[in-house]
Amino acid sequence: MRIVNFGSTNIDIVFAVDHIVLPGETISSSNLTRSTGGKGANQSVAVAKAGQHQIFHAGRIGPDGLWIKDKLQSMGVDTSFLAEGETPTGQALIQVASDGQNSIVLYGGANKEFTTTEIDTIFSHFSAGDWVMLQNEINQLPHIIRKAHSLHMPICFNPAPFDKSVLDLPLELIDLLVVNEVEAEGISGKKDPLEAMETLTRTFPNTGIMITLGGQGVRFGQGSDIRHSFGTWNVPVVDTTAAGDTFIGCYLANIAKGRTVEQALEAASAASSVTVMRPGAMDSIPTPDEFSILENYSITR
Repeated sequence: MRIVNFGSTNIDIVFAVDHIVLPGETISSSNLTRSTGGKGANQSVAVAKAGQHQIFHAGRIGPDGLWIKDKLQSMGVDTSFLAEGETPTGQALIQVASDGQNSIVLYGGANKEFTTTEIDTIFSHFSAGDWVMLQNEINQLPHIIRKAHSLHMPICFNPAPFDKSVLDLPLELIDLLVVNEVEAEGISGKKDPLEAMETLTRTFPNTGIMITLGGQGVRFGQGSDIRHSFGTWNVPVVDTTAAGDTFIGCYLANIAKGRTVEQALEAASAASSVTVMRPGAMDSIPTPDEFSILENYSITR
């Protein structure tokens, strides 16, 4: 069982600030870094770092992002389907505040230039049972979802960043829907996460629903009777930028390896807890042998 991630590939430009800038305000940054990012690329690296699983990143980059291919390969990601074109690589302008919170502005660039022909060619290299990962930072999502479903390839979809176009997607074909509180409310209409879970599991009874709650952990549900939850470690928060992507990639890698939902939730929670202790996005994603650092911290359940 392999995993192919039709995902975004960005150049992250990160400003370290005291607080997230307010409307009309001008503030100074204490540091500036340029690195590889994008929810898709981050999730691909998280799968690779979880170990023992082959992950293919299907994406698009421009002339300014050719170095990204080497970066992903060095982290264990197969870039056979990372195409190069003339449109600039996607960009993310990120503010990281002193309390670890972040604010992000995205430019889609090459991420928005997938064609149906290109997608179908990529799918020809995979088969039933292989997983497909998706986020909401590329185009052609309806085609990818329907194509994967027709090939009996299970789909993990993270509808971030959320906008109303998500509601027009064939969400009933998704096998694993991973949302935070904002995305859960956007799809279910319910602000309370528990109410959102009940609404989503009724609306999509065949779909595994996962709601991530930041420092309060995660909730998983499917149908009327399957419910699981796991907390998080009480660690010092440095940067939350890639925490959600780390969680998703590590979780899916463990599920693909045959682990139970409970085992996958624990591993994914550990990975994201370590991630928030470090600055940066992709470079902050840990391998399982780094989870031992959490022995010094308690778990919030």
